[in-house]
Amino acid sequence: MNYRTIRQILTAAALSIPAMAQDANFASKVYPMLERAQCRMCHNDDGVSSATRLLFPPEEASTEAVRAFGWKLSALVDREAPEQSLLVRKPTLRTPHAGGERIRRRSAEEQVLLEWARTLARTPESELRAALESANGAAKTGRPPALRRLTQSQYNHTVRDLLGDFTRPADQFPQEDFLNGFTNQVEGQSVPPLLAEAYASAGEKLAENAFRRGGGADLIPCKPVSAADTTCRDQFIRNFGLKAFRRPLTEAEVRGYQALFTRAATATKRFEGGAQLVIEAMLQSPNFLFHLEDGEAGQWRPYGVASRLSYLLWDTMPDEALFRAAATGELRGEESIRKVARRMMDDPRARRALEVFLAQWMRFDRVMASARNVRRYPDFGPSLLAAMTEETRHLFNHLVWNDGNFMELFRADYTFISARLAQLYELPAPSQDFQMVKYPAGSTRAGVLGHAGFLTLTGNPNETSPTGRGLFIREQFLCQHVPPPPPGVDTNLPLVSAEKPMTTRERLAEHASNPSCASCHNLIDPIGWSLEGFDNIGRKREKIVLRVQLDRDSVTNQPREPKTFELPLDTGGYIQGVAGSKFSSGAELGKILSNDATCQRCVVKQLFRYALGRHETESDKPHIETLFQAFRDSGFQFRALMLSLINSEPFLGKPLAPAAASAALRPQREGR
Repeated sequence: MNYRTIRQILTAAALSIPAMAQDANFASKVYPMLERAQCRMCHNDDGVSSATRLLFPPEEASTEAVRAFGWKLSALVDREAPEQSLLVRKPTLRTPHAGGERIRRRSAEEQVLLEWARTLARTPESELRAALESANGAAKTGRPPALRRLTQSQYNHTVRDLLGDFTRPADQFPQEDFLNGFTNQVEGQSVPPLLAEAYASAGEKLAENAFRRGGGADLIPCKPVSAADTTCRDQFIRNFGLKAFRRPLTEAEVRGYQALFTRAATATKRFEGGAQLVIEAMLQSPNFLFHLEDGEAGQWRPYGVASRLSYLLWDTMPDEALFRAAATGELRGEESIRKVARRMMDDPRARRALEVFLAQWMRFDRVMASARNVRRYPDFGPSLLAAMTEETRHLFNHLVWNDGNFMELFRADYTFISARLAQLYELPAPSQDFQMVKYPAGSTRAGVLGHAGFLTLTGNPNETSPTGRGLFIREQFLCQHVPPPPPGVDTNLPLVSAEKPMTTRERLAEHASNPSCASCHNLIDPIGWSLEGFDNIGRKREKIVLRVQLDRDSVTNQPREPKTFELPLDTGGYIQGVAGSKFSSGAELGKILSNDATCQRCVVKQLFRYALGRHETESDKPHIETLFQAFRDSGFQFRALMLSLINSEPFLGKPLAPAAASAALRPQREGR
């Protein structure tokens, strides 16, 4: 039997293997190998290779989704010459690949990948389509449930509006973590014992404060004739419960709080004693601490819509008008919801609520925590940092509330500065703080990329950081996740000496000569190079002034004065993956970003993640695209984007069933 006959037999045998067996082989052998090569870290919706044809399923994908992905790889296979397929040539760097060599040539891993390419090449197209449809059908799952609790900001604002308490108790809670760029993401909102204790303590103090020194009368909607006034008791429980839970109480809940009220009122011989314990118990209930669900039969859906609107647009609980709208059915249609949302956006609370989104997106917390060398920056301090965040806040509000083109956030040839910032920018001081000021013609400073807050945030204490600036732009403005350095890689830059003074760009060039580093650094460093015209607190500079510490005097052993070098600037850069994206200044980079669909779509994604409290999923893609189209068609008006989001199916969808919320806090004070 000759070789050709053997190959024909083997090919026929392979084609006789059921598709299920073949894609099971992909899931068990090929996919784990690609994961070890870290391909998914770039080839995903938020990866730096998100614009390519190769997109991996999410990390938590089901086996069916992985199998479906295996069949989709046929788009990268040359059916006539599988070994010449991009699927094989790119990860082995036989064809230029931004991620570098991920699979070694002539290795066992390459052979595994090549065999899968051959399997795809010899599978008839009709069978490929059938296998892909079958795998896709099995992989389809609903959107993950999003059981969300109040953020610390929302907690403070809710107890303020519910109880008239301005003590901001949540400021003392354990610090919130940033996930997906925000602190309100559901996967980071577990209730560890320390937080449960904080809720219990806060509830007790808030309830006590509500009735201290004869107060609390405004919380009781009736005048009790005695401690045992059941009519007033029931009215109070239903009225306060509606506000605390953001929905009407069930009859079972009413009976439970009646018993609790009566027990406390009898023990204290005071109506207020019963009311205080009910308030304390309600403030520790999952129904208060977690966002409202629609109920198993959707009976609370209008109240759920009201709650979602209020916490997104006001960062607090619904007001009386919203509760009435929910009770009268006003929140059941798209146009009526839009009308209510417009009314809410005209309220000053909407501006403050959106500033919470901005502060987290732009990481104002890290700006305010920035530190610099006091000797080199004697005027650097909290007041200057506050002015930096205020500048960005004014530009954001100007674009949002005047219905401007929001993409001017990146290219605006004007800003809003105080006299202190004007001095830093070497501009004439405005007649009043944070008045609009135009940059001079030809300025390299434009949009948020020219703001001192951004430049400080992405700098280091003693020098600039092109890597930090490029990384922030990739992740926050392009929504592309850059993989961390491989384990064991030395991330320290070459040292600077008097014999060899180097700019940060030159040091990075030496650092990136390591192939293990180059694949990622080439994605981020060239973006940051354009901002080297600004130092690490946002001052413009024409050259780099480098101070190099010299060794001690060899005779006296006394420290010598640092030697100063003046090095030329090179601000030319590019965005790998964006065609025609060469630039030589931050202003040019801002224009490229403002016109780039990836950046525009990222604005949509950032708002989506904040509003929904979670990362987008595969099933969200059509909704994200619809929102993007609406955003673009409006001329990139941010309020138009918000109105589209508010009426989208993901925002109005049904979250987890109420029983799950109760389980989340079961360990704390079960009797309450």
